Amino acid sequence: MDARKFLLALGLAFASGMASASGGGAGPATEPSHYDLENVPSLQRGAKYFVNYCLGCHSLNYVRYQRLSQDLGISEDQVGALLFTADKATAMMKIAMPAADSERWFGRTPPDLSLTARARGGDWIFNYLRTFYLDPKRPTGVNNLLLPSSSMPHVLAELQGYQTAVLDEAGHVTGFEPASPGKLSAEEYDGVVRDLANFLVYVSEPAQLKRMHLGFGVLFFLAVFFLLAFLLKREFWKDVH
Repeated sequence: MDARKFLLALGLAFASGMASASGGGAGPATEPSHYDLENVPSLQRGAKYFVNYCLGCHSLNYVRYQRLSQDLGISEDQVGALLFTADKATAMMKIAMPAADSERWFGRTPPDLSLTARARGGDWIFNYLRTFYLDPKRPTGVNNLLLPSSSMPHVLAELQGYQTAVLDEAGHVTGFEPASPGKLSAEEYDGVVRDLANFLVYVSEPAQLKRMHLGFGVLFFLAVFFLLAFLLKREFWKDVH
């Protein structure tokens, strides 16, 4: 287990322990998304899912289509197929829906998701997209465990299907039961939302791909420099008593 995964597991264990200690309804355990920015095919799939299911309402105002081609190895033809709301690859990833329509349909303008992963984390996005459940009291017919009273409909319902919440005596959600099937199995759906979370982690800071690679180079340089400095110091001081 590498250091990042170890720290992630430790943080989740700590958070679960705090939730239990507080006595509040913790609900189903939060699962790590295991997102991996080195997994370029996952990022490519995540870009496709985002354009197909999310870009109709949620923009990425700090990301250009062209950047996806440069960072993710997406060809010009593939980028052209993603241009639903723009006419050139240098455009930002904006939505076509007028603000007035979004406010009328959802009660508010859907937020830009460029920095959501930096604000909440990839694991939160992964679990948010997995924990929609039927709630006839909500205007959209669904609610969400991680963001109660969310105005967002379950846009991935055709893939996941619908599920009902299992409540304990205090009314806290303890799990979910399938209500109607979707096109994908539970494992396949987890793969889709994992790719989406991975993509949103990437767009929250596209430079991190190059930054991580540069970081390894810097560490290697420092290690070599330290070795040379140590040998030089030993040579200079070998006759000093």
